[in-house]
Amino acid sequence: MSAEDAAILQSSALADERAALAAAAAVDIRNGFADYNERFRAVTRRARQRFEARDLVSAQMDNLERMDLYDICVRATTTRLERLLRERVRERGLWIDIRHAFAELIAPLLDQELNKTFYNTLTRRFFGTSGVDAQIEFVALGIEPTDRITHPVGRHSYAVWGQLPRVCQRMLDDCTFDVAYAHQSLCALRIAEALTRRLLEWGGIDAGNPNPIRAIELLDTVFYRERRAYLVGRIFGAERIAPLVIALVNEDAGLRVDAVLTERAHVAQVFGYTRSYFQADLPTVGDAVVFLRTLLPYKPIDELYTVLGRAKQGKTERYRHFFRHLAAHHGESFVHADGERGMVMAVFTLPSYPLVFKLIRDKFAFPKESARAEVMQKYTLVFRHDRCGRLVDAQEFRFLRFPRVQFAPALLEELLTSCSETVTIDGDDLVISHCYVERRVRPLNLYVREAEPEAAVRAVVDYGQAIRDLASSNIFPGDLLFKNFGVTGTGRAIFYDYDELCLVSECRFRELPEDDDRGETFYVGPFDVFPEQFPRFLGMDAAQRAALLEAHGEIFSVRWWRELQERLVEGRVADVPPYPEQVRVGVELFAPNPGL
Repeated sequence: MSAEDAAILQSSALADERAALAAAAAVDIRNGFADYNERFRAVTRRARQRFEARDLVSAQMDNLERMDLYDICVRATTTRLERLLRERVRERGLWIDIRHAFAELIAPLLDQELNKTFYNTLTRRFFGTSGVDAQIEFVALGIEPTDRITHPVGRHSYAVWGQLPRVCQRMLDDCTFDVAYAHQSLCALRIAEALTRRLLEWGGIDAGNPNPIRAIELLDTVFYRERRAYLVGRIFGAERIAPLVIALVNEDAGLRVDAVLTERAHVAQVFGYTRSYFQADLPTVGDAVVFLRTLLPYKPIDELYTVLGRAKQGKTERYRHFFRHLAAHHGESFVHADGERGMVMAVFTLPSYPLVFKLIRDKFAFPKESARAEVMQKYTLVFRHDRCGRLVDAQEFRFLRFPRVQFAPALLEELLTSCSETVTIDGDDLVISHCYVERRVRPLNLYVREAEPEAAVRAVVDYGQAIRDLASSNIFPGDLLFKNFGVTGTGRAIFYDYDELCLVSECRFRELPEDDDRGETFYVGPFDVFPEQFPRFLGMDAAQRAALLEAHGEIFSVRWWRELQERLVEGRVADVPPYPEQVRVGVELFAPNPGL
C-alpha cells in the first residue's frame, strides 16, 4: 500500500470516527430534551389533582419545580457530553457535524423547534457565544417556524343546530373531574345564556334558531393556573369566529363556572405577559400555539410559548422576531425609552418595536443603595412569584450583539460610560453581556398628562387596584411613584421597576409621628413604610386624587396594610381573577332567571 493510499484510509477512518461521535452526541442531546420534556409534563399533569384538592400551596411549588427543570436537564446533558466528547467537547468542526446529525434526527418531530432551542443552549454553554454562530447553532431568522405546522391540535367539536344549553351540557360532560359540579345543568344554562347575550350582534337569530352559533371547538387539554381551570376554544358563527374561554372554580359546594370569555381583549388578558404560566399538559406544543394564534392573532408568538410554560422557546422566538425586524429597519436608531431616566437601570428601545432593553448601571446614584446582585435577585423573585396580572414578565438575555451604528449617539455614550461592566465594543458591533427584555408600556406619569381626563382618571384608579392586587400576592412595589408604573394597550396599570420591590411580609408599616416644635428626629429602617405619605408625591390633579382616594383610600392607611399582613401570615391569600367582573357568571349562578 502506498503512502498516499494509507493517508486516504487514515483520513477516512478519522472521518468515520468523527461521524460516529457526532451521531452519538446528537442522540444524547435528543434524549436530553426528551427527558426534560417528559419531566416537564409529569409536573404539569399534577395540576388537575391540585385543582381538585384546592391545594394552592402545592400548585405554587409545582410551578417553581417546573421552572428549574430546564437548567437541571441542561446541566445533566452537558455533563454527559463532556464524558462522551472529552477533549473534543469544544471542537467547532465536530459541532458542525453534531448540528447536521441532530437536524436529521429531529426532522420528523412536530416540536423540533423546542429541540433546537435545547441544542442551542448547550452550544452557548460550551462556546460562550456572543450573538449567534450560524455554523454550530440553529438560527433561522428569516422564517416563522410555526408556519410549517399543519397538524391539528387535539380538540372536541360540537355542532350547534338545536338547543345551545344541551351542547354546553355535553361540553361539561366531556371535561371530567374527580369533583362533581355543584349544579352542572345550571352551569351549562348560564354558559349558553352568556354566549347568546354577548353574541347577539352576530345576527342569524330567528324563531327556529334562537342563537347565532353554528359550532364550538374546545381543546382536549384543560389549562390550569392558581385556583382555576380553563376550557379553551373558539365559536363559529355563519360568517364570524370568536374565542371562547370558560373559567371553572372549585369551591366548598363543588365545581362551578365562574366566567365565560368571548372577547379577544379579555382572553388576551388571561394569556397576558403579566400572568404566571399555565399548567397545560399538551402532547405537542407547536400545534397548540398555532390554534391559540387563531384566537389571539395579534399576540406575539413568543408570548404564547412563554405563557404555556415554554419560557426558553419564548426567548428564542422573541430573539428571532426582533432581530428579523431590526435587519429590516437598519436605518432606525435605538434611543432612550420614554420616561424618567432611572438611577439603577438604563433603558432603551427601538421606536418601531414594542420592547425595552434594561441594563443595570455600574453605579447607582444617591439615594439608591442596592448592589447589582440585589437587583438581579429582585428580577428572579418576580420571575418565580405570582405576578397576579400586575408585573411584567422580564426575560433575561446574555451576550446580545447589535450593530453599533444603530445606537443614537447620546444613548451609546451613556451605555459605554454608565454600563461599562456589561457593554463593550467589538468591531462594528455593540455587545451587551447581560440585560432584561420586557414589553414596552406607556409610563403612567406620561399617560396621565397625555390622555383625556376620563381615561387618565381610570388609569389612576386602576393604579390603586394594581397596588391592591400586588399586595394580595405579598408584593410591595417599594417605590409607588407613577413613573414606575405603566399603562398597557388595554388600559391596565402594571408595575415594571423592580429594584426596590420586596415582600409585604418583610415591611414594617408605621404611622407618621405627629408634628411638634421640638425638632426631634426618629429612626427609619430599610423596611419601614409610611402609607400616609404615598399620595403626597404622586403628582395627581384634583380629580385624579379624589377618584383614587374614593376607590382605594384605605391603602394609604397603616391599618389596612397590617391587617393584610395578618391575613398573609394565616395563609388567607386573596383571589385576583384574571378577567373583568362583567364576564363572570358565578355571582348570579343560583339566582332565579325568569327569562330562561
